[in-house]
Amino acid sequence: MGELFRSEEMTLAQLFLQSEAAYCCVSELGELGMVQFRDLNPDVNVFQRKFVNEVRRCEEMDRKLRFVEKEIKKANIPTMDTGENPEVPFPRDMIDLEATFEKLENELKEINTNQEALKKNFLELTELKHILRRTQQFFDEMEDPNLLEESSSLLDPSEAGRGAPLRLGFVAGVINRERIPTFERMLWRVCRGNVFLRQTEIEDPLEDPTTGDQVHKSVFIIFFQGDQLKNRVKKICEGFRASLYPCPETPQERKEMAAGVNTRIDDLQMVLNQTEDHRQRVLQAAAKTIRVWFIKVRKMKAIYHTLNLCNIDVTQKCLIAEVWCPVSDLDSIQFALRRGTERSGSTVPSILNRMQTKQTPPTYNKTNKFTSGFQNIVDAYGIGTYREINPAPYTIITFPFLFAVMFGDMGHGLLMTCAALYLVIRETRLLAQKSDNEMFNMIFAGRYIILLMGIFSVYTGLIYNDCFSKSLNMFGSSWSVRPMFFPKGNWTFETLDGNSVLQLDPAVPGVFGGPYPLGIDPIWNVATNKLTFLNSFKMKMSVVLGVIHMLFGVTLSLFNHLYFKKPLNIFLGFIPEIVFMSSLFGYLILLIFYKWTAYDAATSKDAPSLLIAFINMCLFNYNDPTNKPLYRGQVGIQSLLVVIALACVPCMLVVKTMVLRRQYLWKKHLGTQKFGGIRVGNGPTEDEAEIIDHDQLSQHSEEGDEHSEEEPFNFGDMAVHQAIHTIEYCLGCISNTASYLRLWALSLAHAQLSEVLWGMVMHLGLSSRSGGGFFGLSIIFSAFATLTVCILLIMEGLSAFLHALRLHWVEFQNKFYTGQGFKFVPFSFESILEGRFDE
Repeated sequence: MGELFRSEEMTLAQLFLQSEAAYCCVSELGELGMVQFRDLNPDVNVFQRKFVNEVRRCEEMDRKLRFVEKEIKKANIPTMDTGENPEVPFPRDMIDLEATFEKLENELKEINTNQEALKKNFLELTELKHILRRTQQFFDEMEDPNLLEESSSLLDPSEAGRGAPLRLGFVAGVINRERIPTFERMLWRVCRGNVFLRQTEIEDPLEDPTTGDQVHKSVFIIFFQGDQLKNRVKKICEGFRASLYPCPETPQERKEMAAGVNTRIDDLQMVLNQTEDHRQRVLQAAAKTIRVWFIKVRKMKAIYHTLNLCNIDVTQKCLIAEVWCPVSDLDSIQFALRRGTERSGSTVPSILNRMQTKQTPPTYNKTNKFTSGFQNIVDAYGIGTYREINPAPYTIITFPFLFAVMFGDMGHGLLMTCAALYLVIRETRLLAQKSDNEMFNMIFAGRYIILLMGIFSVYTGLIYNDCFSKSLNMFGSSWSVRPMFFPKGNWTFETLDGNSVLQLDPAVPGVFGGPYPLGIDPIWNVATNKLTFLNSFKMKMSVVLGVIHMLFGVTLSLFNHLYFKKPLNIFLGFIPEIVFMSSLFGYLILLIFYKWTAYDAATSKDAPSLLIAFINMCLFNYNDPTNKPLYRGQVGIQSLLVVIALACVPCMLVVKTMVLRRQYLWKKHLGTQKFGGIRVGNGPTEDEAEIIDHDQLSQHSEEGDEHSEEEPFNFGDMAVHQAIHTIEYCLGCISNTASYLRLWALSLAHAQLSEVLWGMVMHLGLSSRSGGGFFGLSIIFSAFATLTVCILLIMEGLSAFLHALRLHWVEFQNKFYTGQGFKFVPFSFESILEGRFDE
């Protein structure tokens, strides 16, 4: 049970693994996931380690699998995920895996190469088919005498006038459709208008054999006269990456060529279909086992990486490893080593030997699916120092509660609870889907946090009596409707019509004859001074909750001092801190409760201001005529409390530093001398001094003033550090208390936003009296629901979440939590493989 409140007890252990059993032993430890290996070869280059060749072979297999996976995704073939966790293959099986992957990769590359060549040939034949079809249309149009005369005059006006027959050359080809305008302008400028261009679009897009993208192309034919223009035209076509194809001059030849092209296209299409079917069969067979292959290869690679962290003894028969592991799991680790030894067939058992070390162990907090979210909140501030108090168990309650204080609304809390409950109920199915949406994964990971925040928000909404900015009249009202200025009768209709604001008498008992049974009386919802009342109530409530939260944090520091056996930190750290805060702010809480109980409706006008009274208390100002004392003897008690609080400051500031210096000098000057083996003097012995040095000089390590035996005691540094800590704590008590007023501010902001949204949106639909009011209400309700979810649930919920996070990190955890440790990162196949197959 103690591990719930502190990190696990860790130990440094040494593993002696036989060479033939090391692979299987590390494999079993990876499945267990309870040991963190240390690098025993920090000065050895990565490429000079023993198992670097095996790591390279695994990386090569991983590369081939990624290539196959890419082809599977390109073909839109789903990969099977049966949840199977295959065992790590033996090293001798690596050759078979390499041969399998090599064969698969070569087969896919050969298929892709052939398919690309076939597609390229198919594209050329398809383009040629369109060219033959379009050019025939061009030549048919050119047989028109008027069009022929026009084109001849464009090419050579002098020849057109003589009526001499022209011998025109032409080239035909295909070009990307978006390049046509630039292509046409370039031809006109280079050839100076002495060419005749005709082009038409190909309706169906063509597939690029290299990229597989769909491209739109156009067929063109260019008429020209002379070889010089022919060379220019071809160079321009080459520059614009246009594909030129041979086109016969006579219609009969074009017809015969088109028939041959169509036949070849049909044959090629059949070959392409057979090639694609074969490729699909190969990829479908690979898709069934690629996940298992990935797991095997990456497990092998992780094992060899881990073996590279080990030392090899001089006999080359034993590998030596050092690991951090929890003490409570030593039996499981021993069992895993025995299982690995048996699996390898070795007869020599592996040895686990616990080591004594002065190094700080890593911090390991065991979590489950419920506590992991809260532990992540704490770890985001800083990984806890080894074996110090873990704030996560307390955060499970305080975090959603403080959130709910700022988000108190029954309706909004119920919506949040339903959303989180859906994620919790369907968590198994949602985990199996392995979504790639980072935002959804973050929300899903915090589903239990959101569930508690919603439940607590329903509770605080019940206390506030607030549901979508409306109060629920569950028990009637404790206020009597008897008027204040007409004690013998009720208001008349003339009184109600003539007065927009009327005042109720709080001294007149209502239905219950006392306070409202649960939460806030619903009659406040129609009061004009509702905001003033809620301001006072929530402001005092925020101070009360904040001071209690901080006092609890200071109290937790006592358990740290007790556990680490630091009495100096208790007497000159914890006690002055708790007394200082209790004398000032604890007393303020008592004043708040006293004022609530000491004054009733009849005497409430004479109640003094607590804020002014607290300021006067700190300034020793008791002659303020505007603020009467709360009780008899208040001056003496408050003066004593302020003096006690001020006396705590030098205890933290000066006394602790002087005691530390005294202990150091006591150790340095033992006060003993030895003559002939006889001890002279009344100082401590050397053994006693070592005990004192170990137990007392390390007492200030938690505040950062830890020093080793070799380092001299620096009084100046110690004094400066203690002064900073004291000033930070004393001023922090004031600023942190004020910081808790955000509970009041955000609660009022949420309530006012909800009220504004109801009044400006929903009220419009409800106030309609026409026949189409139902349809208008439907539209308005849709807008109201959308704004409620987007603004009040998501934006306001995120704002309250961040403020609750700050209150825990800054105001609560800094009282006892240093967070200067480093996280325990065990060698675990589960963490290595997590998320790898979703990429």
